[in-house]
Amino acid sequence: MKRNQTLKLSLSAILCAVAVIGSMFSFPVFGSKCSPVQHMVNVICGVLLGPWYGLGAAFAASLLRNIFGLGSLLAFPGSMCGALLCGLVYKKTEKLLPTLIGEVFGTGIIGGLLAYPIAVWFMGASAANVAFYAYIVPFLISTVAGSIIAGALIFVLKRNKTLDNILNHIK
Repeated sequence: MKRNQTLKLSLSAILCAVAVIGSMFSFPVFGSKCSPVQHMVNVICGVLLGPWYGLGAAFAASLLRNIFGLGSLLAFPGSMCGALLCGLVYKKTEKLLPTLIGEVFGTGIIGGLLAYPIAVWFMGASAANVAFYAYIVPFLISTVAGSIIAGALIFVLKRNKTLDNILNHIK
């Protein structure tokens, strides 16, 4: 049991590092930094480690991205909602397409809506100048790109049975 926890914690730390390093390759869209690698990591964590490790890795990556100046406070609601929802969907269905949709909906819609109060309360955005749905489009662009990358990667791993081997060692 302790060995499995150590493996999961180590893998989540590695994936967190991938998300932080990958955020150096972000692009701005309407005032937010889009980082598709974070969403790729969310899906991989959700599939390999489950919703709670995925949520923890997303929080740690968002925190480190903010500390290093590679992200904004908007990284928290987007990445954390997506990671949790895609992990819960995969845990329930064990199917890739619903998991990817869970990441896109969690990040793009839920995270995009939660970003509005964070932008207004903590980042000084003017409530009159920013619509409550303003962050949905940039978050959707980022999460769709990252989910496509993750989906392709997991599909290949599943097809050649590597995913099953990894899951057998972790669980």
